[in-house]
Parts: sequence; structure tokens; C-alpha cells
Amino acid sequence: MQTTTSVQYSFTLRLEIPNKPGMLGKVTTLIGKQGGNIQAIDIVEVTQDNMVRDITILTRNVDHSKDIVEHIKKLRSVKIKHVSDRVFLMHLGGKIHIQNKVPVNTRNALSMAYTPGVARVCDAIAEDPAKVWTLTIKSNSVAVVTDGSAVLGLGNIGPKAAMPVMEGKAMLFKEFANVDAYPICLDTQDVEQIIQTVKNIAPGFGGINLEDISAPRCVEIEQRLRDELDIPVFHDDQHGTATVVTAAMINSLKLVNKKFSDIKMVISGAGAAGYACTRMLQNMGMKNIIVCDRAGSIYQGRTQHMNPLKDWFAQNTNPEKLKGSIAKVMEGSDVFLGVSGPGIIRPVDLKKMGKDPIVFALANPTPEIMPEKAEKYVRVMATGRSDYPNQINNVLAFPGIFRGALDVRATDINDEMALAAAKAIAGIITDNELSEEYIIPSVFNRQVAKAVADVVAETARQTGVARKK
Repeated sequence: MQTTTSVQYSFTLRLEIPNKPGMLGKVTTLIGKQGGNIQAIDIVEVTQDNMVRDITILTRNVDHSKDIVEHIKKLRSVKIKHVSDRVFLMHLGGKIHIQNKVPVNTRNALSMAYTPGVARVCDAIAEDPAKVWTLTIKSNSVAVVTDGSAVLGLGNIGPKAAMPVMEGKAMLFKEFANVDAYPICLDTQDVEQIIQTVKNIAPGFGGINLEDISAPRCVEIEQRLRDELDIPVFHDDQHGTATVVTAAMINSLKLVNKKFSDIKMVISGAGAAGYACTRMLQNMGMKNIIVCDRAGSIYQGRTQHMNPLKDWFAQNTNPEKLKGSIAKVMEGSDVFLGVSGPGIIRPVDLKKMGKDPIVFALANPTPEIMPEKAEKYVRVMATGRSDYPNQINNVLAFPGIFRGALDVRATDINDEMALAAAKAIAGIITDNELSEEYIIPSVFNRQVAKAVADVVAETARQTGVARKK
């Protein structure tokens, strides 16, 4: 439950208020008593008798917004002319658009950009297909592909409802790495159809970003496409999450003076993110990882509530074969990583962890445990939210990773490139800057994308997946 006001639940009230001393004060006092956080008051229109004002208010949730409106309705002589949800206003007409790079405002320009001049460029590409990288938008284009089966904390809402998230992802690509990304929402959740569709559209793109596809299907889809395409295929829910988690873990372990090889870690969430985080942390030398789902710990020999992904966890994690609930296996652990759902753990579970516990509760919008409940018992706390310190946000990874991959026309984004990105993100924070509330750079730190792009490009060259040397 949201306990503080937030811009994600902000709205603007257009009110017609009698133009008399004290009337605005009555309105603002009422809003304050109801827990609303007034951000701005603007005059729209003034007459002799009335004044029309826009009042922008931050609230805790949708119900809180409605409650404030209902109380204002009870004020005599104050008329509500309009209520505007600011989030919905931002989405009107969509959030992205295509813009021409060159003007087409003369006959000569038209003849070169389109027919007949364009035919010569088409012939050149037909003769030498590699020229598509220099003569079209392919070299800077990424398809953001989803089937809408696992969107944020919303679940299987389908491709149409997933579109706003994919548009947002495209915005972040452009803003942080100048990559042109296009939302591709597929009206199928069949694995074979998704794979074939992506293969069919791949000629127009320099990379594929898979997004919000449910596990365990997403693992097969990504692997098949990586095997069958000659451009990078990157499932951000897996590898973007793992990259930023690993970066934050590098800096957190510095703070508590512990090594990857020595710690015990418990992960809540046996899906795609848990799988990718486990693999990358193991590549960093972590040996004792216990993964839990709703049924408790996953161990070799468990037969109930299993699937191919959980079979992998059973074979490759939990070396001591610990059995039981997440609360039980967390006892004595150094790190908890949550990539599951809200309210999974309690303060009493944290009290039983080892010295200087590290907790990454990344479920969105409500973490596995709220920071207010955890802060007394942990040394380092991180969430996926922007309203608390240490936000583990994939935007720190995917724009720079794709920028680097596109710059060298990579055929793949391999484990080495993702790990190099994690180390680059961690390295943005110097030892002098590092603290319990600053283990990961801000998403608005403009150094991050360039640093990531540089190391990803160089690692692509070193590992032999770069076409452009």
C-alpha cells in the first residue's frame, strides 16, 4: 500500500472559487487535512465575482484522489469544473512519434528520398546486403517486443494494454542512448508464433529487446532467437535486471567487506529475473544461492510445483539442499534478493539474517518488504522504486548495452558483455562516494550509458561478436 504521496497519483483540479478573501485558503486547508500534497496553484481566469484556478495535488493512490474530490464537492460556492489525471494526460495520443531526419519540401528532395532515386539505393543493398547497416535506419533501431503476458506488476494483460509500457521503454532508449526503439506488441502468446514473427521482422532492426514475456517461455524464446538471428536478442527482464542487481551487489559487498564467494544468498522468485540474476552472480563467484518460490526452497529432488526453469535451479543452486519456507532458509543469510511479489518477508525474518544484512526488495510497485519496516534490521536496502534510495532500475543497463552493441554491429549480447556492463555501472560510484544509501548511480546520471556502451562495445570486439572492428 502506498503510504506517501507520489507524482504517479497526481491530478489537477480546475475550480471556480468566489473571488473573496479567504476562499482559496478554505480549499487548500481542506486538501491538506485530507492528506493531499499541493504542488502548484495557477490562475486560469479572473472575473469580478469568481476566479478559476488549477490546483495540482499529489496523493497516495486513486482512492485518495477520489476522496479529496468528494470533500471539495461539499464546499459551498466552490464549483469543480474539471478533474484531470496527470498520468493519463501524459499518455494522450501516445508518448513517442517518428520524425524525418531530412526535409522533403522540394521536387528534388522527393526524387532523392523516394522514387525514382531510392531505387538506386535499393539496388546497392540487393547487391551487397551489408550496406543495409549504412544506408537505412537498421543500424540504430531496436524492436521492443512483447506479448503482454507478464507486464510490470500487472500480469497477463495482453498486447494492447502493454503498449504504454513499450512506448515508455522506447522513450528511455532515445533519451539515454539516442537509440530509435519501436514498440511491437504481438497478439499471440504461442512460442513458435512469437519466434517466427520476430524472425520475420528482424531485417529492419539492429537488435531485439524482449519485454514482459512470462516465464519459463521467455527463456526458450530468447535462446531460440539468439541461436537463429544474426542480431542481438536481449530479454531485459532477465539480463537487464541481472546486470543492475550485480552492479549494486558489487558495491554493497564493498560496504560490508564481504566476498561473493563467501556469502549465503536467498532469492525470492524462480522466474526469468531470478534465473538471470543467479547465473550472473554465479559468474561473479557466488556459490551458495538458495532460490525460493511459493512452495519454499527449490532443491535437488523436489518434485512438486516444478517446471524446466525450476529444474535448472534444483540442479545448479542450493548446494546444502536446504528445505523449508523462505523464512527458514533465510536464517543466517547475508543477502536477500526479491524478484517476486509484495509482502513476502517480515521484519522478524530480517532479524535472523547474518551480520550486516543486504536486502534488495525489487517487486514493483510494492516490494517484498517496505523500507520503513526493514531499515532497523538491515545494513543496505534497495528497491525498484524511485521514491526510496538505491533504486535498482534497468534503465541503468539496457540503453547503454544496446548502444554499445549497435555501435559495433554486434551479432549477440553475450554474458561477458552484460557482466562488463555491471562492472561499469558499479564503477561510476567512487569509493569516497559509496555509502549505504548510494550503492547504485541515479538513473539520470548521464555518465552511465556512455560508460556501459564503451565497455560493451570493447567486450564485443574481444569476444568476437563485433562485425565493425
